[in-house]
Amino acid sequence: MIKECLNFLNLRQAFLLVFACFVCNFAEAQQNAWIRINQLGYTPAGKKVAVWGGKSIRQLRSFEVKDAKTGKTVYVHPVGKDYGAYGPFVQSFRFDFSALQDTGRFFIQVGEIKSPHFRIARDVYKGAADFVLRYMRQQRTLFNPFLKDSCHTHDGFTLYAGKVGVADSSHIDAGGGWHDASDYLQYATTSANATFHLLAAYRDFPKVFADQKQANGLDGKNGRADILDEAKWGLDWLLKMHPKANQMYNQIADDRDHASMRMPKEDPYYGRGFERPVYFIDGEPQQRGKFMNNTTGTSSTAGKFSSAFRLGSVLFGKEDKKYAKLLSQKAETAYAYANIKPGVTQTVSIKSPYIYAEDNWVDDMQLAAAMGLSVTKKNKFAEEAMQYARQEKVTPWMITDTAAHYQWYPFINLGHYELAKKLKGQDREEIVSYYRQGIEEVNKRAEQNAFLRGVPFIWCSNNLTASFAMQCLWYKELTGDNRFDELEQANFDWLFGANPWGTSMVYGLPSWGDTPVDPHSAFTYLGKHPIDGGLVDGPIMASTYRNLIGIKLNNPDSYADFQSDLAVYHDDYGDYSTNEPTMDGTASLIYLLAAKEGKALEEPVGKK
Repeated sequence: MIKECLNFLNLRQAFLLVFACFVCNFAEAQQNAWIRINQLGYTPAGKKVAVWGGKSIRQLRSFEVKDAKTGKTVYVHPVGKDYGAYGPFVQSFRFDFSALQDTGRFFIQVGEIKSPHFRIARDVYKGAADFVLRYMRQQRTLFNPFLKDSCHTHDGFTLYAGKVGVADSSHIDAGGGWHDASDYLQYATTSANATFHLLAAYRDFPKVFADQKQANGLDGKNGRADILDEAKWGLDWLLKMHPKANQMYNQIADDRDHASMRMPKEDPYYGRGFERPVYFIDGEPQQRGKFMNNTTGTSSTAGKFSSAFRLGSVLFGKEDKKYAKLLSQKAETAYAYANIKPGVTQTVSIKSPYIYAEDNWVDDMQLAAAMGLSVTKKNKFAEEAMQYARQEKVTPWMITDTAAHYQWYPFINLGHYELAKKLKGQDREEIVSYYRQGIEEVNKRAEQNAFLRGVPFIWCSNNLTASFAMQCLWYKELTGDNRFDELEQANFDWLFGANPWGTSMVYGLPSWGDTPVDPHSAFTYLGKHPIDGGLVDGPIMASTYRNLIGIKLNNPDSYADFQSDLAVYHDDYGDYSTNEPTMDGTASLIYLLAAKEGKALEEPVGKK
């Protein structure tokens, strides 16, 4: 009898132990799932999708959307397709609640798993583009309004300009413009592209932007939208980098800049006091340490110059005719410079293997020709634009699913949009079909995972993401075809938290969300200053990350649970590859946010 009692007790203890393990494992499993949302929020009539990711397999039947204030369920829907494994997750779903058009604050719940709170409102993106514009202003060289001080006032001395009679080490006034990223190099190719995006954002969505700053970036209205002040800062520098019809320069400084992380000031690293080198565009390969870059011509940078000058001449035409005339003249000379030697101009590096390895140029020439057509109405520009368009129908990364650093820049073909707007009939349909083909290529990959991720995890993947969302937006505008609405929104949502890490990729936006706090930036690391609005590089392939030089995390990885063999992202100063903001990517995001805000205001009012 005693033995039987002992056996019973052992069985009971074993049962309790198993039950305890079950409860413990169940509780752990309950914490092993997350619901990712766009932390900025959603518009009443827009696509609204959250993404579930879990580290264990569950039987999910439906999800609920609840009012954040009352806890009352306002929407219930079946979970739909299980997309399976992706990145750190073994199971993933898309929760589509687009049918919910009530406005307010909400959260999504499945069992014990809850999403962060989010808003649904027509004005959910209000002010976001101007907020991101702060980062551009902070990147200014010469007078920096954020620091209320000046830097790099001695630029610079020329290199490689001998063929036009300018001896090496001749002084040139090249001060101004923006620092490229968290270092202090300045590249004409990225600056011209950024300037065009700022100008286009104002042209297409002028009501979005406020006037709160003076031309120098300090507080005070000046009768001009702040984004135009910023675009003019870029244009003024581009004018200095194209001082004469036979002179154009591609960059200021080189990777000797990386000698130390510091706040912007005067740099003594180039053997000429505080002057920095200014690299001439001669269409020939130039030094890259032990190697030479792969420059083949003058077209890629010069084409971007011409496009920015053309658009600037239109937007400043009413308020400053003299300035607009100068920009118009420079657009012509830049276009001619681009034709000196058709080909691509790459950047120069002295010590490290990393450059902007731009490999395409016909897209830049197409945009320049399309802008020429838009402003002058000359048929020659229409013919040339079509010829260039047919040479690169689809931006190559969309097909190959990979690229070298800045290889296919500026990541999408802006010229297709500008040209198609001016065409009719078969020519228009041909150009539009190129956009559709590129989107379809990306969509083939995207529809295989719950995040609809079809953009490769190459360096600066966030820049590609913003640009690709713009291509989807422009395609719909040109055609009225809404089949890619969800894909466009998924790329936008990714940037603001609907990603495996659950974080916004924009410093400080939204203020209540999970956003970068430890970016690779001297402003934050040394100066303890916020870099409001800066779009960080974004996730990269784990294999790429492991092979980069000089990366060492300074703190425990706050996103360790969400790293995978697919891709990594770190909010850590030590990771320059995923967490460094870039000026040109931020400018692209400004356009996208302006478009989102402008179009949201056209939506019907949702129910309270």
